[in-house]
Amino acid sequence: MQLIVGTYTEPLPHVNGKADGILGASFDPASGRVGPVSSLAAARNPSYLAVSASGEHVYAVHETDMFGDRPGGGITAYARDPRSGHLSPLNARGTDGQAPCHVALDRTGGFVLVANYGVSAGSVTVYRVEPDGRLGDLTDHVTHTGRGPDPVRQGASHVHMTASDPVTGDILVADLGSDTVFSYTLDSAGRLTPRTCAHVPAAPGAGPRHLAFHPDTRHLFLVNELDSTVCVLRRDGDRFAVTDRVPTLPAGADGVNLAGAIRVSPSGRHVLVSNRGHDSLAVLRFDPAAASLSPAGITPAAVRCPRDFILSPDGRHVIVAGQDSDQIACFGFDDDAAALRLLQTAVAPTPACLVLA
Repeated sequence: MQLIVGTYTEPLPHVNGKADGILGASFDPASGRVGPVSSLAAARNPSYLAVSASGEHVYAVHETDMFGDRPGGGITAYARDPRSGHLSPLNARGTDGQAPCHVALDRTGGFVLVANYGVSAGSVTVYRVEPDGRLGDLTDHVTHTGRGPDPVRQGASHVHMTASDPVTGDILVADLGSDTVFSYTLDSAGRLTPRTCAHVPAAPGAGPRHLAFHPDTRHLFLVNELDSTVCVLRRDGDRFAVTDRVPTLPAGADGVNLAGAIRVSPSGRHVLVSNRGHDSLAVLRFDPAAASLSPAGITPAAVRCPRDFILSPDGRHVIVAGQDSDQIACFGFDDDAAALRLLQTAVAPTPACLVLA
């Protein structure tokens, strides 16, 4: 398998970018180890990636305030060589929003959705995907409003992620700035229509960041960046209801922490979260009957600022991107014991996103 790594390539207020673009490395699913990284494509701040279901195309957002001569960030579509994994750019578009930080394909694979974190306001941009993988027409652009109680991080809306509901195809949008998970329908023309009745409010100051569906598709998990918590959401008719909220840090932990990525083990028995500041991985045990989480363990991440991490398809390994230590860490994961064991650390400049293809 190939590990594809999104990175930062230049200094920004929150990161000292050092990479030269999108990186790649081999991944051995038997040992859980990665090989040396190499360049797949030169790109400016390709901080988040999405791969098509076929593995033939990769979409990267460029986390910038200017893209070419236009204000805002950008997105590039790449063709992926099935043998070498090398990426060849197909075309690029502006996102009409500043600092795009997430990209995802909808349930059909026919549309690409970009989360623009924004400065004065966050937004969601939708592009059609052409049959050859290129970015087609911009089909919609929705700007959010609202703010939260944190005057530094929540002075405006800040969209951090979009997720496609595997059951309904609705688009869920985590907005850190306004403490809300917004819900939209996405029609065949690529237009977003808000489902106001299905919006999910977070606790004031929580800062919704990322979402992850349980394999049963009935449950959804939300990690809140600012207060380092995870919420359990259970499907209730045509919407989701919060059933539990637990911390990602152990009792007595002090110092500044920002919760990062969230993943569900393939078995559905555990939810894992990265802590940036505490620099750890939290493992939470999931009880589907009660729709609740309980702490199962905390493990040092072996890197600084574990911005992203992924599980191997079989759930036996966890790969962690250490943004501020220029490292990738590989762990073995025992799903029965909810235990992580460090296997390897590898050099990778300012990694921000990990994808296996």
